[in-house]
Amino acid sequence: MIHELPVLPYSTEALQKAISSKTMEFHYGKHHQTYVNNLNNLIKGTKFEDASLETIILEADGAIFNNGAQVWNHTFYFMSFSPTGGGEPSGQLLELIKKQFGSISEFKEKFSQAAISLFGSGWAWLVLRPDGSLDIVQESNAGNPLRSGHKPLLTFDVWEHAYYLDYQNRRADYVSALWNIVDWGTVESRLSK
Repeated sequence: MIHELPVLPYSTEALQKAISSKTMEFHYGKHHQTYVNNLNNLIKGTKFEDASLETIILEADGAIFNNGAQVWNHTFYFMSFSPTGGGEPSGQLLELIKKQFGSISEFKEKFSQAAISLFGSGWAWLVLRPDGSLDIVQESNAGNPLRSGHKPLLTFDVWEHAYYLDYQNRRADYVSALWNIVDWGTVESRLSK
């Protein structure tokens, strides 16, 4: 199976209220593409040659896991945003957030803190646990909550390449800006996938 860089549902200029086109060119166009290229080269002649990204995440280790998970994580991240995003969730997702965290503002504060406080590089995730409750988890490097049996709903990438061109060392400003582009409809649709 040849893995490919996904086509975004928006232009690289579309998320300017949080992510510049320059960052998109590097983050999506170069970093994400490099993970795809590396993965395709690494899986040749291995048992993962025809495996899905999910299988690679669950079963691989080392470089194959790192590149496969980064392809999946970045695709998930970029598909979580919209130029018309922001605001607040609704429907079932809203009810689950209120049940778990008390309010949207409390959830955003806790999720933001998880993203800001993650040491080094990695990801903050909103996940649906097997028992149907929500949780916020931190994953270092290429970590992915699928390995723990959780269903990912939303992620913020806190590797420096995700924000350094726009925000330098101001990770908190980057995290705050991302709330303006979250596509809550997409996040909610992941509950039933």
